[in-house]
Amino acid sequence: MSTTTGSNAPLSQLNDTPTELSTGLVRLKHIILALLLSVVFFLVFCFIALHAYIAWVLSNPTVAPLYSNPKLAKDMNYENVTFHSIDGKRNINGWYIPAENSSKTIVLSHGYGANREETWVPMYDIAHYAHNMNFNVLMFDYGFASQTSKEVATGGKEEKRQLLGAIEHVKQRGAKQIVVWGFSMGAGTALQAGLETKDVDAMILDSAFLLEPDTLYHNIHNQINLPRHPSLEILELLFPVLNGTSLDQIPYNEVKKHAYPFPTLFIHGTKDDKAPYPIAEKIASNQTHTDSDSWIVEDAHHELIFREHPKEYLRRVSTFLGKLETPDES
Repeated sequence: MSTTTGSNAPLSQLNDTPTELSTGLVRLKHIILALLLSVVFFLVFCFIALHAYIAWVLSNPTVAPLYSNPKLAKDMNYENVTFHSIDGKRNINGWYIPAENSSKTIVLSHGYGANREETWVPMYDIAHYAHNMNFNVLMFDYGFASQTSKEVATGGKEEKRQLLGAIEHVKQRGAKQIVVWGFSMGAGTALQAGLETKDVDAMILDSAFLLEPDTLYHNIHNQINLPRHPSLEILELLFPVLNGTSLDQIPYNEVKKHAYPFPTLFIHGTKDDKAPYPIAEKIASNQTHTDSDSWIVEDAHHELIFREHPKEYLRRVSTFLGKLETPDES
């Protein structure tokens, strides 16, 4: 009579069970790890894709078409003009508004997301005021605002060359006194162009926006709560791909410490939510020309200072322009 102990199962089956369970656990761990990695990679992809979308939107602003002209808006006679950027790579379209027997010219440099009309300033009122002061006026579209061959916005890298082309154009038309009047990024572009030209006699800079890491993140953070790091690093990698410009190609450090040889008038609001006013204050404080000045307006907003304080705005601009030497008309 045989004696059995425990189960009647074969010994080989008893030995195989722990191995099968161990293999199953390993496979389960691999599946969980793969799922976790997939989720992580998906979130990283979404994070980078969000930054790519932000960089693309910033590089391709939506700009309204032109809806009027100087004659219709303010009964000013004008000419349609086309000129080249200073490097000859691009044709620029604009309006030239001549003043009678004048060699003084104001070049209007519009802001980001706008064209030469920049209705919220409003630019036609500025042009009309300048024309009444017996200045010729040039209004033109930067490449990102072109109605015919739109280009990406580059924070001033390419726009600077276009503004220098505008300055050269009015110089060729006989301008002996050239004033650049810029708004927002158009003012920041003017500051960049001012590093390279000797043909400018003065600048008026309203709500100057200078593309640098601080202002870039400031504007992004106003729209979406992203971490400063690594957001800035990702955007700095994406910009050269999407618009051919890296932040280190914008001479913001040089602009922030440069003393320009011509008088500058800085106009900025303390409630500017796009270009923090301390940056304008810093650049203004570096100026050594005796006729340079700044007007930091309490509670005023980005590019809306003329709308909010029209009389004081024009009084200060008139005083500033009145200090410029009268050009030799001979």
